[in-house]
Amino acid sequence: MYLLSLCCLVIFFHTCCGQFPRACSSADVLLSKECCPVWSGDNSTCGELSGRGICQDVTVTNSLSSPQFPFSGEDDRENWPIVFYNRTCQCQGNFMGYSCGECKFGFTGPNCTVRKTMIRKEIFRMSTAERNKFVAYLNLAKHTTSVDYVISTGTYAQMNNGSNPMFADVSVYDLFVWMHYYASRDAFVGNEPNSTVWTDIDFAHDAPGFVPWHRFFLLFWEREIQKTAGDENFTIPYWDWRDAQQCDVCTDDLMGGVHPTNPGLLSPASFFSSWQIMCSQTSEYNSRRALCNGTGEGPIIRNPGNHDRNKTPSLPTSAEVEACLALTNYETDPMNKFSNFSFRNTLEGYANPLTAIVNRSQSTMHNSLHVFLNGSMSQVQGSANDPIFVLHHAFVDSIFEQWVRKPQASLTVYPESNAPIGHNRDFYMVPFIPLYTNGEFFAPSRDLGYDYDYLAETGSVEDFLAPYLEQARQIWQWLVGAAVVGGVITAILATLIGLACRRKRKVMSEETTPLLMEVEDYKGHYQSNL
Repeated sequence: MYLLSLCCLVIFFHTCCGQFPRACSSADVLLSKECCPVWSGDNSTCGELSGRGICQDVTVTNSLSSPQFPFSGEDDRENWPIVFYNRTCQCQGNFMGYSCGECKFGFTGPNCTVRKTMIRKEIFRMSTAERNKFVAYLNLAKHTTSVDYVISTGTYAQMNNGSNPMFADVSVYDLFVWMHYYASRDAFVGNEPNSTVWTDIDFAHDAPGFVPWHRFFLLFWEREIQKTAGDENFTIPYWDWRDAQQCDVCTDDLMGGVHPTNPGLLSPASFFSSWQIMCSQTSEYNSRRALCNGTGEGPIIRNPGNHDRNKTPSLPTSAEVEACLALTNYETDPMNKFSNFSFRNTLEGYANPLTAIVNRSQSTMHNSLHVFLNGSMSQVQGSANDPIFVLHHAFVDSIFEQWVRKPQASLTVYPESNAPIGHNRDFYMVPFIPLYTNGEFFAPSRDLGYDYDYLAETGSVEDFLAPYLEQARQIWQWLVGAAVVGGVITAILATLIGLACRRKRKVMSEETTPLLMEVEDYKGHYQSNL
């Protein structure tokens, strides 16, 4: 019955109705370069009348990048989002969103003043009902057209510099597949058909921004599924793959078992077997100098364990995770996939976690899971097509969370300059609108409104009580008033009881009051077991 209800929701949402806000996808907006939509709550731009935000110029950092991308003005993602928009909503206080119509992560309530901390659970510690809900919500998101966002199907030049918009509708789930593709896609250099395709570029991987980019990516994903399902308490789970010998989540009741006759496909008993992937044909896009347009490209491919064992002998062990966490440097030169003794590069999977020395012939840690699953997950640009991506990256994020809680993990350790393009601390993360810098999400998860069950369990009493103390702070006036009223009522009751007792003592005469109890009763009541 539960799944049937969700299927009905799928039909409802699909019939009633990108990283680019739909409200900012018209020719007029692109030509004006101003993405400042009206907030429906007060019908003012960026909710300015309600003090939510203002429309203002985008200021991009002038910090230097490494010379790994030796071009300028060739790619739409450079100095994001200036090519498309040079004015956007700047939200104030605890508000966020492209029109400042939502609460920041970790806040709720009509005015976004109530603190809220969500707990992400290990998928095998969830109840059957919770796991079923997670799978059903993913399927709902896959079949629900995004109301707020569209995807770009062409470059800004192909849009004739904005006068010919090229955007397409996409489902809520596929919106995130496309965003992951767009951030990591190759660059088209020059406008001629045979111009260069530059592959050494990635705004979400292989550099310092890998962790904060994916941290925000998951939070945004979680928020959009909450909105789609109408369940603000939903949190994405994680899969603790330490010491795993196989794909424990590859079952029909979870992320899909193996097809009985074709080991490269999912079992037809799984929801996910009917899913179509997209953004996975990199060579074709490059040959046509075209962007992924959201067209279906076939079923999810997965063949866990049947990968190159020389490259990834086994999944990460607990010892390897602990060795990675023991590293004290978040990033080291040259701040890319060749960085030794770098926590980020080791966690990402380019270095041996036991030595922190780069070994390009091996894929470890985060990368090893992508290789191990041997299919859609093993291609960087299209890896988010496989729903295991969510479980995997949530656990990677939890490892980062353990590291970021250490004393040395302040924002100052995140590189301010000379990282690969898009990865400096104050660069805006591609391709998100509204705008957020890498540095904003290099922060403890509890500052962003969530925690992990296995980390929350070992927290201090102060950490445990923090959300309750915050709620008490919000209503302290009522608590004081209640205490005063309670004190008055208690005093009145005490007075009445005292008067009643005195009256009773006067009524009872000396003749009717016993002088002594019976010996047996006296001994029995006086003597105790103690």
